[in-house]
Amino acid sequence: TAVAMRWIPAYVAIGSNLSDPAVQVELAFSRLAGLPDTRLVARSGLFRARPMGPQDQPDFINAAAGLLTQLPPTEFLAQLKSIEQAMGRTAPAVRWGARLIDLDLVVYSTLVTGTAQAGGLVLPHPGVHERNFVLYPLAQIAPDLWVPGRGHVAELARRVGSAGLQPL
Repeated sequence: TAVAMRWIPAYVAIGSNLSDPAVQVELAFSRLAGLPDTRLVARSGLFRARPMGPQDQPDFINAAAGLLTQLPPTEFLAQLKSIEQAMGRTAPAVRWGARLIDLDLVVYSTLVTGTAQAGGLVLPHPGVHERNFVLYPLAQIAPDLWVPGRGHVAELARRVGSAGLQPL
């Protein structure tokens, strides 16, 4: 008898500030919708945000995706990385520099994992609770989402405020 696979909620932050960023974010949504054993079930609107790192780069366009997946977390993350590569992402020249596409797995169910050793999976994403460009798009699709060890998305968003963030 076939074992029934569980559907696990996963939330992905999307960002781009190169090559018509809104188009890149839309393309990322369509690629996420095509992931194996995964369903795209919610998508936020787009937000314009000032860059977190060096300011001599274009504004970012950010969004969030809510998915249900049967993939284990490490495989899900590997799929996100392969989408980034397929879309032409290269490593930014500087930390928090300009990028074509950025897909961050921010929450995978209630899973909490270790520290950021060489490319290891860290859940929830370490910066999620202090980044309004992640929290506000997430709050559109999952305001009651619990970020393990941090709180509910709507409350975290209220706490950090919306400075420098503009809904499109």
